Amino acid sequence: MGPLKPDYPEMAVGLICFFLLFGVLGRILLPRLERTLARRRDAIEGGVERAEAARAEAERTFLEYKQELAAAHHEAARIRQEAAEQGAALLAAAREEGQRERAGLLATAHAQLAVDQALAAVSLQANVGELATELAGRIVGEPLDAFAARRGTVERFFAER
Repeated sequence: MGPLKPDYPEMAVGLICFFLLFGVLGRILLPRLERTLARRRDAIEGGVERAEAARAEAERTFLEYKQELAAAHHEAARIRQEAAEQGAALLAAAREEGQRERAGLLATAHAQLAVDQALAAVSLQANVGELATELAGRIVGEPLDAFAARRGTVERFFAER
């Protein structure tokens, strides 16, 4: 019958080889293939889950950062306000101290001016008396120093004023 007539020993060897190959594939190769596919699936799906968890963690961290930043801005504004208030208080205190020092300096200067004025007046009175006596002596033609000193004319004149 030719090619359609099976040769039983070859067919038996072929079937044994087929089942042997099928057994090796089923017992060794397919479990390895399944494990590899499971690892890939885990890597892909687990990666998505891990990425989602990391994104949620990053979002939470970002919200905490924004809250801390807002608190820091608030604290900075409070510190600036306190510094401005302290600066205004220090400026007012310095201005008040300056006013007191100015008033003290003015009082001292007025007192010194009064003393200087009195000393100048006394000095000028003595000089005016001498000059007046000398001028009168030139007009009269005789020295009047002794006469003015004896009678106290100059002192009397200034005493009446």
